[in-house]
Amino acid sequence: MKPRRVPMRMCVGCREMQPKKELLRVVRTPDGKLEVDRTGKKSGRGAYICPRRRCLDAALKGKRLQKALAMDLSAEIIRELEDRLVEI
Repeated sequence: MKPRRVPMRMCVGCREMQPKKELLRVVRTPDGKLEVDRTGKKSGRGAYICPRRRCLDAALKGKRLQKALAMDLSAEIIRELEDRLVEI
Protein backbone atom coordinates (compact mmCIF):
# COMPACT_ATOMS: atom_id res chain seq x y z
CA MET A 1 0.00 0.00 0.00
CA LYS A 2 1.13 3.51 -0.76
CA PRO A 3 1.37 5.89 2.19
CA ARG A 4 -1.45 8.43 2.35
CA ARG A 5 -0.60 11.97 1.24
CA VAL A 6 -0.82 14.58 4.01
CA PRO A 7 -2.34 17.92 2.89
CA MET A 8 0.07 20.81 3.53
CA ARG A 9 -0.75 24.50 3.97
CA MET A 10 1.39 27.62 4.40
CA CYS A 11 1.23 29.63 7.61
CA VAL A 12 0.66 33.32 6.87
CA GLY A 13 2.82 34.26 9.87
CA CYS A 14 6.06 32.31 9.43
CA ARG A 15 5.53 31.27 5.78
CA GLU A 16 6.38 27.61 6.53
CA MET A 17 4.54 24.64 5.09
CA GLN A 18 2.84 22.59 7.79
CA PRO A 19 0.31 19.73 7.83
CA LYS A 20 -3.21 21.16 7.57
CA LYS A 21 -4.37 19.52 10.81
CA GLU A 22 -1.72 21.37 12.87
CA LEU A 23 -2.79 24.85 11.74
CA LEU A 24 -5.65 27.15 12.73
CA ARG A 25 -7.94 28.31 9.93
CA VAL A 26 -9.56 31.71 9.76
CA VAL A 27 -12.31 31.91 7.17
CA ARG A 28 -14.25 34.72 5.50
CA THR A 29 -17.67 33.21 4.87
CA PRO A 30 -19.61 33.94 1.67
CA ASP A 31 -21.83 36.38 3.59
CA GLY A 32 -18.77 38.43 4.67
CA LYS A 33 -18.27 37.32 8.29
CA LEU A 34 -14.89 36.34 9.74
CA GLU A 35 -14.75 33.22 11.89
CA VAL A 36 -12.19 30.85 13.35
CA ASP A 37 -12.91 27.55 11.61
CA ARG A 38 -12.52 24.80 14.19
CA THR A 39 -13.44 22.01 11.75
CA GLY A 40 -11.42 23.20 8.75
CA LYS A 41 -14.37 22.56 6.44
CA LYS A 42 -16.43 25.76 6.41
CA SER A 43 -17.02 27.28 3.01
CA GLY A 44 -15.33 30.54 2.15
CA ARG A 45 -11.91 32.14 1.76
CA GLY A 46 -9.50 30.69 4.31
CA ALA A 47 -6.08 31.52 5.71
CA TYR A 48 -3.97 29.27 7.90
CA ILE A 49 -1.80 30.20 10.86
CA CYS A 50 0.43 28.21 13.24
CA PRO A 51 -0.78 27.92 16.82
CA ARG A 52 2.18 30.00 18.04
CA ARG A 53 2.08 33.53 19.40
CA ARG A 54 4.99 34.75 17.27
CA CYS A 55 3.27 33.62 14.07
CA LEU A 56 0.09 35.46 15.01
CA ASP A 57 2.08 38.60 15.88
CA ALA A 58 3.99 38.44 12.58
CA ALA A 59 0.79 37.91 10.58
CA LEU A 60 -0.94 40.86 12.27
CA LYS A 61 2.08 43.18 12.13
CA GLY A 62 2.67 42.60 8.42
CA LYS A 63 -1.10 42.62 7.73
CA ARG A 64 -0.67 39.27 5.99
CA LEU A 65 -3.79 37.81 7.55
CA GLN A 66 -5.88 40.77 6.40
CA LYS A 67 -4.43 40.52 2.87
CA ALA A 68 -5.04 36.78 2.66
CA LEU A 69 -8.69 37.26 3.64
CA ALA A 70 -9.11 40.54 1.73
CA MET A 71 -10.85 42.02 4.77
CA ASP A 72 -9.96 43.88 7.96
CA LEU A 73 -9.91 41.85 11.17
CA SER A 74 -12.07 42.86 14.09
CA ALA A 75 -10.77 42.91 17.65
CA GLU A 76 -13.17 40.05 18.41
CA ILE A 77 -11.53 37.73 15.84
CA ILE A 78 -8.04 38.65 17.05
CA ARG A 79 -9.09 37.93 20.64
CA GLU A 80 -10.59 34.58 19.60
CA LEU A 81 -7.33 33.63 17.84
CA GLU A 82 -5.35 34.56 20.96
CA ASP A 83 -7.71 32.45 23.09
CA ARG A 84 -7.23 29.48 20.77
CA LEU A 85 -3.45 29.84 21.18
CA VAL A 86 -3.84 29.65 24.96
CA GLU A 87 -5.99 26.50 24.65
CA ILE A 88 -3.37 24.73 22.57
